[in-house]
Parts: sequence; C-alpha cells; structure tokens
Amino acid sequence: MSRRKSPLSLSEARRVALGAQGFDRPRPSRAVGLADLRRVFARLGHLQFDSVNVVARAHHQVLFSRLGAFDLALLDALVARGEVTEQWAHEACFVPMSTWPLLAHRREEFQVRPRHFDAFLRQHPGYLDEILAAVERRGALTADELHVPEGAARRLENSWFGTAPRAALETLFGRGNLVIAGRRKGLVRVYDLPTRVVPAHLRETTVSRHEAERALLDQAGRAHGVATAADLADYFRMSRDAARPRLAELVEAGRLHEVDVEGFREPAYLHAEARVPRRIAAQALLSPFDPVVRFRPRTRRLFAFDYRFEIFIPDENRKWGTYVLPFLLGDRLVARADLKADRDAGKLRILAAHRELGPGLPADAVIAEALAAELGALATWMGLEVAVPGRRARGAFARPLASVLRR
Repeated sequence: MSRRKSPLSLSEARRVALGAQGFDRPRPSRAVGLADLRRVFARLGHLQFDSVNVVARAHHQVLFSRLGAFDLALLDALVARGEVTEQWAHEACFVPMSTWPLLAHRREEFQVRPRHFDAFLRQHPGYLDEILAAVERRGALTADELHVPEGAARRLENSWFGTAPRAALETLFGRGNLVIAGRRKGLVRVYDLPTRVVPAHLRETTVSRHEAERALLDQAGRAHGVATAADLADYFRMSRDAARPRLAELVEAGRLHEVDVEGFREPAYLHAEARVPRRIAAQALLSPFDPVVRFRPRTRRLFAFDYRFEIFIPDENRKWGTYVLPFLLGDRLVARADLKADRDAGKLRILAAHRELGPGLPADAVIAEALAAELGALATWMGLEVAVPGRRARGAFARPLASVLRR
C-alpha cells in the first residue's frame, strides 16, 4: 500500500488543492479560447450548473475565477461541438462528453423528480412514451412545445419543474432516454435523443459500476489534489461506503497515496499527478458552487473558513448576506463580499464586506486593494460598474473597501 512518508503542512495542502483547481497559473493575458475552457474541464471534471443570476451564473463564474473575462458563447460552443454535455454528476453539471459511460449507473438508478410526479405517471402510464415519440418524430424540443394528457393540469403544484412536460422530460433525461442538446434564451433546456447527440462509441461503451466509481474518484482526486475520503466521495455525490473500497484500489494502483496533513483528523489521499506549487498568486471571487468552497467541511479544514450560503435563509437570520462570495488571495480565503448585479442601473452593488481574522493573513490595505481590483475586473466582464458601498452596507470591511474604490 502506497503511503507518503512525510506529512503535508496545511500550507502545502492548500497549495496542492488550489494548484489542482487551476489557480497555480495566472489568467490568460490574451483572449480566452476554447482550449482554455477545455483545460478547466480537464482539471475539474465537471462544472456545476446554477441558474441563479444574483451576480453571474455559477458555471460562468467558476470559469471567470480561473480564466478572467471570456465570451459566454465559448461554453455554448463546446456543447454544440459535442465536447461537453449536461448530466447529474455532483448536482446538475456540465461534464466532458467522455464522462457519459461513467454515469450509466446513475441514470439506471434515477428517481422521478418531483416525487409526487410518480402519481401523475401512474394516472397517465403512456405519457413518457408519448413524449419520447414526439422528440423522435419532431426533433429536439423544449417543454413548452409538448402537450399534456387530456384532462390533466399542465402546471405541477409545489414543484420548481413547473409543468408536467418539463417533469416528464427531466425524468427521461435523468434515465438517459433523452439528453440536453443545448439551451435557448433564458437557459431553457432543449431535449433530444442520445443517438443524435452522444457519439456512438460512447453510447456503446459499457463500464461496470465499480470501474465507473473508480474512474470518477480518480477524477475527484485530480481535481482536489489532496483530499479526505469524504471530500472525494462528495465530488461526484458518492456514498463514503461505496467510495472506500474504490479508494483502496486506487491506492493499490498508485493513483492515490495515503498522506497525513497537518490539522486533519483523518488520513488524506494525495493524487499521483498532484504537485506542490511554491506559491499561489491567485486573486479571485469564488462562486458559492465553486469546488474550492462547495464542500463546507473541506473549506473549514483547509482554510479555517466557515462558509454558509444564506440565500434561502430569512434576512433577519443571515450573518453574512444573501449571495456572499469568498475572496481568494494567494492561498488563503481572506474576505467575503455580499454582491448583487443591478443590471437595470448598470451597477455591481456591494451589500456587505467582511474581512477574515487569523494568523498569517495580509493587512487590511492589501486585501482592500486586491478585492477592489477583482471587483472591478468582475464588473467589467459583466458590463457593469462597481458601486461604492454606502452607509447601509454591512460588515466592518465595507468602509476600508469603499475608501479604495473611491480613489
């Protein structure tokens, strides 16, 4: 069994983790192209999709954090070229098309969503077949282009899917009978047959569940660099019990090396391709769904950063704000800012700013200058201007940040 003899310091572990996520290199100084997006997908393995547009869409912001300003059409182009598709991976994600065979067992086990839609399907047992036949006959379709059974209500109560056609399409998508062929205005999903989207060699590739789980965990290891079993299992939403024997196989194969990390309560795994960068010179606001901060126990372990996403919490109970983005400077999470894109006014508004406290963190002035610069870059990419936080802005760091922004 492979085990690294010397333990990793916490600083080394942070640098390994951030390097694996692509923060070990500067953002491109030239125009970002398809090759840059391919590189991010190769590192991360998936890009979690989220439609919330309080600042920028999560999947777009993860790319911006690593690449800087880029044309949103580039991601659409990867989808149109058949290099990237959507699947349930961590959650709803963009994944390289090559991942399709590895998620077959997920499609086989897919549960109807929402759960009460099961009753609808029992009442109308031929509905899914009718939807599938309509797509086969008419080509790629959206939910709005499909009917409901006679006498059935189109809208589904208490469901974010909204309508019966949408829920039916999502069920067929989850099972692999349909795939997402692209999106129309407003991020509306377009559904088509796998035979018209997924290359034949991938559709015909059969991978056992154990092989698939091992490959997904290997990808999780590459994306994390160094991680615990819980971190690795969460990356593709796998149970720890299912992950542990596969991790042992990866250790035996030399793909992972067991290692002790300063401050970790359990052993970690260092990926065979991981490197320890001498330094990380990152400067990025991170989406709440960025892999660096998405699994909160890992964020606390690596960065001593207690992150809570409070968008669904009543305002009076929020500690940090509605849509708070952690700020990465070097290899530390040094601040957090509650932001809102006011597109009507053309402003990126700062509703709150908080500075982290702890040993080894930069001075206030250094953090304020760097955060102001990153806010400016983010706003410019979004076609907005940064609004200087006013008196109502929350957080003790709002004032020093405002002073820098006024200059």
